[in-house]
Amino acid sequence: MASIFKDSLSYLLVFIVSLIALTSCNSTIDKPLRDNFTSEIPENYNPEANLSVLDISLRDQGIPVANYVHAIRSGNLLFLAGKGPKQANGENIVGKLGADLDIEEGYQAAKEAGINQLSVLKAELGNLNRVKRVIKVTGMVNAIPEFKDHSKVINGYSDLMVAVFGENGKHARAAVGMGSLPGNMAVEVEMVVEVWE
Repeated sequence: MASIFKDSLSYLLVFIVSLIALTSCNSTIDKPLRDNFTSEIPENYNPEANLSVLDISLRDQGIPVANYVHAIRSGNLLFLAGKGPKQANGENIVGKLGADLDIEEGYQAAKEAGINQLSVLKAELGNLNRVKRVIKVTGMVNAIPEFKDHSKVINGYSDLMVAVFGENGKHARAAVGMGSLPGNMAVEVEMVVEVWE
C-alpha cells in the first residue's frame, strides 16, 4: 500500500513539474509577440505617409490574365496572390540568381515585387493604413541549385514591408529556391495580411 502511494505521489510530482515547465515555456514564446504588437492603431502609424517619404509610387496591377484574382479576403485576413518583380516600365526583372543575377539585383527584384503587392493592397483596401499587420510572406527565388542566399534576396521584400508598416510589417516568412518561375522572372512573392475592422 505504501509503495502504491509513493508511486502515485511521484507521478503527481512529475505532472506538476511538467505543467509548470510547459506554462513557463508558453509564456516565453508568447511574450515577444505581445510586446511587439498592439491590437490598437498606434498613434504614429501611417503607412500612406511612409510611402511618400520613401518616394514609392504604386502601380495599377490590371486584371489577371488567368483564372485567378489578386486577393481574397476571409474575415480579417487578406490573402494576396504571388507577384513578380514587374518594374514601373512594365518589364520584369528576369534571370536566375547565382547565374544571371547577383544578390543585390535579387534584393531589388524582391523589392519590386513588394511594391506590386502594396499596389494590390491599396486597390483592395483604398488606404494602406487599414493594414493591421503583415502576417506571412512566402518568397520564391529563381535560382541555380548551388545558390544559398535566398533569404538575402527576399530581404528586399521584408525590408520594404517594415519600412512601410513599421513593427506591424514584421512577419513570419519562408524564402525558398525554385528551379524556374513564370517568364523566367527572378522572384515571386505571396503574402497574407490582417486588416483593421
